[in-house]
Parts: sequence; C-alpha cells; structure tokens
Amino acid sequence: MDNVIIIEHPLVQHKISLLRDINTGSKEFRELVSETAMLMCYEATRDLPLKTVEVQTPVAIAKTKVITGRKLAFVPILRAGLGMVDGAVKLVPAAKIGHVGIFRDPETKNAVDYYCKLPFDIAEREVIITDIMLATGSTMTKTVEIVKNAGAKNIKIMCIVACPEGIENVHKAYPDVEIYCGAIDEKLDDRLYIVPGMGDAGDRIFGTK
Repeated sequence: MDNVIIIEHPLVQHKISLLRDINTGSKEFRELVSETAMLMCYEATRDLPLKTVEVQTPVAIAKTKVITGRKLAFVPILRAGLGMVDGAVKLVPAAKIGHVGIFRDPETKNAVDYYCKLPFDIAEREVIITDIMLATGSTMTKTVEIVKNAGAKNIKIMCIVACPEGIENVHKAYPDVEIYCGAIDEKLDDRLYIVPGMGDAGDRIFGTK
C-alpha cells in the first residue's frame, strides 16, 4: 500500500503480541502502549532534516549533526491516543501536544468531534496524529481534516494496529498522509472492531468497560 509503513522491528512486534493478549491487564497494557509508541516514533521521525554544527568535546572540536528546520507536534485522538503520547514525547521532549476529541456515533457511525485544542503555531509544525487503532478510519479522517484546517501541511498518522478498511478510507480522503503502523489486521467485524485486533483499546488502557 502506498504511504503505509509497517514497522516490523522485533521489539515492536513482540510488544504488539503482548498487547493483543486478553490476559494483559490495564497497567501492563498502558506501559506496553507507551513503549511501543516510543519505538514507532523513532521510525516515524527518521526523515527529520539535519544540519552540521561544531561542538566542543573534552578532546577537540567535533563536526556533528542536529535536527533543523522542522518542529513537531503530537495530536492524540481522545481517549486511547493519549496512551501513546508519553512514549513519543520521551524521544522528542520539545514537541508540543494538541488534543482532539472525537467519538463515533453508534447510530449513524459518523465521527462527531466534541473537543479540539491545538498548539497556536500548528501550521509551522510537522504533526503526528496518534491513536492505538485505525479501524473504520472515520475518526482519523475527521482529525486530519481538523488539523489541516488549522493550517498544518505535513501530517503523519501513527497507530499500533490498522485494518485495510481504515487505511483505504483515510487515503481516499487524504492520499498524501503517511500511516505508520505496527500491523495491518484482517478486517472489521459486524461491531466495527478490528479482527483479530486487541479489543477496545480505550477500555483496556483505562480499565473501563
């Protein structure tokens, strides 16, 4: 699939297996989500530009590289996407964080937004939208729309598990947006859960039903 990057690193794949396990409790689930997000963020930021600078070491002047030109913002989709932020911010502590609240209407299946707070300079930042699952793609597509309308031009999606329907729906609306995921599962079931997936990620991460 174009613009879809599956992160096949053994540590990511191992942690996804633990996340799928029905016996993994909320505490461990939260920790695994954060750890997986940190590993995935390493790959999602691989194309950040660098410039050469001179640094005085205890021995001599070193010509070395630092990130230049792009500032980052992470935008989690409430509520499950919050679980990925801590791990990502550990890698990029200077990043700003926005929040978008969206739920899927149980009757219409449409995405309904109820909250949005983005950094004031979002248009100047590369944005990585986080959510644990990319299922139907309706909430993700709505979030991309919100972030684009706020002025952001460089947007990526980082999710742990996706499915073909969600990827197709996002790219039908926004073919330019790259999707980074740890796995692409088989399909959606009648309840619009990813199969085999990992259940309701929000409930599992926060211990709710």
